Amino acid sequence: MKFAHPAFAPYRALIDALGLAQALPSPSPDCLGALNAQAAALDTRNARGLPLRFFAPDGRLSARDYETHILHTGQVPTRADTWHDVLNALVWLRFPRFKSALNAAHGEAIPVETGATRGRRRDALTVLDESGVWVISRDPALAALLAERAWQSLFWRRRHEVETAMCFVVVGHALLEKTLAPYPAMTGKCLTLITESLDPDAADELSAVALAAIDAPSQLAPLPVQGIPGWDPANANAAYYSNQDIFRPARIAAS
Repeated sequence: MKFAHPAFAPYRALIDALGLAQALPSPSPDCLGALNAQAAALDTRNARGLPLRFFAPDGRLSARDYETHILHTGQVPTRADTWHDVLNALVWLRFPRFKSALNAAHGEAIPVETGATRGRRRDALTVLDESGVWVISRDPALAALLAERAWQSLFWRRRHEVETAMCFVVVGHALLEKTLAPYPAMTGKCLTLITESLDPDAADELSAVALAAIDAPSQLAPLPVQGIPGWDPANANAAYYSNQDIFRPARIAAS
C-alpha cells in the first residue's frame, strides 16, 4: 500500500477524501479540482487571510517569487503530476497554521536579505518545509536525548516512554515523498514542541509560534525517521541503532 508508512497517519483522512491511494497524480484538472474543493471545504487560508487555492504554474518560479506569490495571492503553484507538489498541498490542507506561518516568515525575511543569497533564517525555514518533523514531547528530557543524538538511550532503553510520551509528525513534503519508498537513512530535521498534548492538531498552532525562535538550520536536530519505534519493523532489535552511518553520534567540540 503506497501510504502504509506511519508518517502518513495524520493525513489518512485527507488521502482517502482525495482518492490519492487509487492513482498516481495526474496532470488533468481533476487533481487540482479535488485539492481546491478540500481547501474550500476546510476554509484553508494563508497568513493574510486569503483563501488558499492550488493552480498549475506556467513555468518555474524562483524561491523568492514562489513564497511571495503565495503570501500576496493565496495561490500555491502546484504541478498535479508530481508527488512532491501534491504532498506539499496535502500538508497545507492538514496543517495550515504551520504552512502559513512558514510562508509569512519567508515574506518577512525576503525584504531584509541582501543580494540573491538566501539568509540563515530562510535556510532554516526551507529545511523545515522540505524535511521538517515535529517532535512533540511531554518530557523535555526525551527531547534532549534526541538533540544529543543519544539514539540507544532514547529509542531503545527508553522505548516505552518514547511510545507513550512522544509523537512524531512529518510535515516536510520532500520527506513525505521519500516515505513512499522508505529507506533506513531517511533523515528529517526537528522542530521540538514541549507540551502535554500529543494531538497533532494542537501542535499545528504551537508549531507556528515556535517558528519565531528558529533563525538557523543548526537549531534543527537531525532525526533518522526509520529509527522511531514502530516506523520500521527492523528497529525492534537493539542492534538496529548501532549503525553509525545512519545513527551518527553527536560531534564533540574541539577544546
